[in-house]
Amino acid sequence: MPIRIVQVDAFTNRPFAGNPAAVCILQEPRPDQWMRDVAREMNLSETAFLTPQDDGYNLRWFTPAVEVDLCGHATVASAHVLWQDRHLPEGQQARFHTRSGLLTADRRGEWIELDFPAKIALPAETPPELLPALGVAQARFVGRSAFDYLVEVDSEETLRGLTPDQTSLKKVPVRGVIVTARSATPEFDFVSRFFAPASGIDEDPVTGSSHTALGPYWGEQLGKSELTAYQASARGGVVRVRLAGERVVLGGQAVTVMTGELLA
Repeated sequence: MPIRIVQVDAFTNRPFAGNPAAVCILQEPRPDQWMRDVAREMNLSETAFLTPQDDGYNLRWFTPAVEVDLCGHATVASAHVLWQDRHLPEGQQARFHTRSGLLTADRRGEWIELDFPAKIALPAETPPELLPALGVAQARFVGRSAFDYLVEVDSEETLRGLTPDQTSLKKVPVRGVIVTARSATPEFDFVSRFFAPASGIDEDPVTGSSHTALGPYWGEQLGKSELTAYQASARGGVVRVRLAGERVVLGGQAVTVMTGELLA
């Protein structure tokens, strides 16, 4: 029986921007290898697989190379599809049971809000290969969260001009590397980019999970509990961030761009 799959651009309000994710809602669990094969076939930064269970859905995320513990944009996309395809009533909260615990999504007008655990980036010793791989002579801050290194550079101009050596960056033993700077325009509080060659993604277009570290970091730097961020990839995307103690609420929009059927 064919299985519906939906491609969604997340953290954007227009097609062909933000971060694309594929969403597959299953009636029953499928083998891990099948999910890995589908994710590799889709060749997007993330493919999300949902299976109904008591009080919500089991949710797993796969890159073309690995399964990951936390993904923001594919969670936005998953909630969007649950409401769009009427698996859930429009106003009902989406509840996801994941490798990072229970995550929830709520619709706020045109925005979808995710409740994620904060991932604090604590000051860390800089791996010798990290800054040379980024092409950065000096960093204002280097820290490490549960998943990633976080590097603050001196300006948005520097951040936008980065052309990392992905082969060298892949040797850094983390999921990925977040690079960030204060925004050069008043529209946004900070900007970022995210590189994860070790996870099979040279540069992720818009990374919700990185903002669970970026939000607390910039909240402390700027003395704010609500921030607006821009991820300055080629596609680009906007993330709203609200700090809530040990949690971070991430806001994003989503647009469906393609639907199809899996026949295998």
